[in-house]
Amino acid sequence: MCGIAGIVSQDTSQIHIGRLKAMSDAIAHRGPDGEGFWINPSNTIGFAHRRLSVIDLSAAAAQPMHLATTDPVPRYTIIYNGEIYNYLEIRDELFSRGYTFQNRCDTEVILAAYDHYKEACLQYFDGMFAFVIWDEAEQTLFIARDRLGEKPFYYTTGNAGDTFLFASEMKALWAAGIDKKPDRQSLLYYLGAGMTQFPLEKSRTFYTNIQSLPPAHYIQWKIAEQQFAVKRYWDIHPKQDFISREQATEQFRSLFFTSVKRRLRSDVRVGTSLSGGLDSSAIVGVINNLITTENYKSFSAVFPGFEKDESRQIEAVAAAFGLDDYTIAPSAEMMVNAFEKLCYHQEQPFGSAGIYTQYEVCRLAGKHETKVLLDGQGADELLGGYARYIHWYLQELLAKRKFTLFAREKRALKENNIAFQWGYRNYFAAFVPASTAMALRRREEKNILTNTELDPEFIRAYFEKNKIYKRNISSINDILYYDVTETGLEELLRYADRNAMAHGIEIRLPYLSHELVEFVFSLPAVYKIHEGFTKWILRESVKYIIPPAIAWRKDKVGYEPPQAQWMKQPSFEALVINARRKLAASGILRKDVADIPVRPSSAYARNNYDWRYLVAAAFI
Repeated sequence: MCGIAGIVSQDTSQIHIGRLKAMSDAIAHRGPDGEGFWINPSNTIGFAHRRLSVIDLSAAAAQPMHLATTDPVPRYTIIYNGEIYNYLEIRDELFSRGYTFQNRCDTEVILAAYDHYKEACLQYFDGMFAFVIWDEAEQTLFIARDRLGEKPFYYTTGNAGDTFLFASEMKALWAAGIDKKPDRQSLLYYLGAGMTQFPLEKSRTFYTNIQSLPPAHYIQWKIAEQQFAVKRYWDIHPKQDFISREQATEQFRSLFFTSVKRRLRSDVRVGTSLSGGLDSSAIVGVINNLITTENYKSFSAVFPGFEKDESRQIEAVAAAFGLDDYTIAPSAEMMVNAFEKLCYHQEQPFGSAGIYTQYEVCRLAGKHETKVLLDGQGADELLGGYARYIHWYLQELLAKRKFTLFAREKRALKENNIAFQWGYRNYFAAFVPASTAMALRRREEKNILTNTELDPEFIRAYFEKNKIYKRNISSINDILYYDVTETGLEELLRYADRNAMAHGIEIRLPYLSHELVEFVFSLPAVYKIHEGFTKWILRESVKYIIPPAIAWRKDKVGYEPPQAQWMKQPSFEALVINARRKLAASGILRKDVADIPVRPSSAYARNNYDWRYLVAAAFI
């Protein structure tokens, strides 16, 4: 896990160590253990790297790295951010094909795999990554990002359009002299509809001159021929494999155990975040089966007195496995004090105070010298864990005329006190999903156009029809695919990356092994929501290795802080009022909105407007 940055230009004056050093310094928090620079012989490519040492702590694993060769000028040079968890297996295969290795890290394995397989090497990697490889012989730049977007990659063509700059974070681009130009249209859709992503424009950011390489894509740039191509290399192709419950459970368990085992590979201390919910507890249970938990640390956030505090569940899991669990209790005052720094690291707007919880957990882990955290993120989007997925599941059963199963599942969910919405509109949506998608899109558009707090001129200047995208949903796999690959998950992964790297921490996500993801999408809906339980196959797979009260826990808490309580504090209210005034002065809010009383809202409230105002003001 590291930070990368670089410059490509035919104007050699654009590339020099001083500029690369400025970019590196801007992302030093991503790699506090070292830095490195490289410029090619013709002075047209410059790389900068910040190192967080996790695997092979020796100088032999430093970057930029070259593939071992007897040539006077190395053919391949790489800078890389991330982890390839199955690098040992790939290394063994490449060794059998005649490759030799000078160190024990995964970076050299990527180089050898690229030399052997070219762009097809991406199909072999189980990991999170963003890397850039320069091929001196072919004069080709190869850039790739992992399948689901765990690691970031931003780029721009520069102020004059004649230089290509890239980095793990946008602040490195600004440090290189790129203008910081907030995208006011993106702000409109964030403020009016809560959008932090644009599914139809995956490369879009909140800055007009900076793009993001979408997940599961690579760039192949043949410099001499000026051929610049962005291509997708992976997608989920759900095909229903109707295997038995026993077979499905066993295969899920095998893939999940393999994923956790690979993500424990490290030469530094590994711990885990622990929320007290099913997802993180399942990871702890698997770890306990793979290794001893002696000296193994977990880290948690608690909110004493808050109705969604999970202290009791956290204590139960820690006690069951003999964990050293360290807790932190974030408060309104802590959030106010950290808000500017939180925004600095995030760089783009975020939806709620929920990400601050993770920020503090990562800080706590760093304080206790734990460099790697396993985390349960992604399980809800993959396995249908949120209550909002339930109506899509029930609608699918209706659409497929499975009326008996529909009635049984609906009754079981109610008996388990699972909160979900169901009404006559859901019966309609089950049979005419396209009309439902259109109605949802129009409703969101209307909410923006009729907003009485945004400045009318701001709306008129930047509103554009069809920017809001609602997918036609006819099955639970449809909505899960949408959230995993088009919107939702990537946003959470961005938050996690920034929160972790702000404290020099690496977060690893066992639920996002692509092999596990592909398998889950091959399963019928009934293995995801079943007998009144969400994430049924996960529960069934780990029911013997975690406490039953956690395995079959019925309430769902989304790592939620007491945001509404925090917003009632005078210091927090002052932040919101100042933010509104700033937005009003910028022509974004109506001036009469600036000083109305603050309206506290929970973290996942639909109309979280005052929170959005607070965040948006930090980015203009």
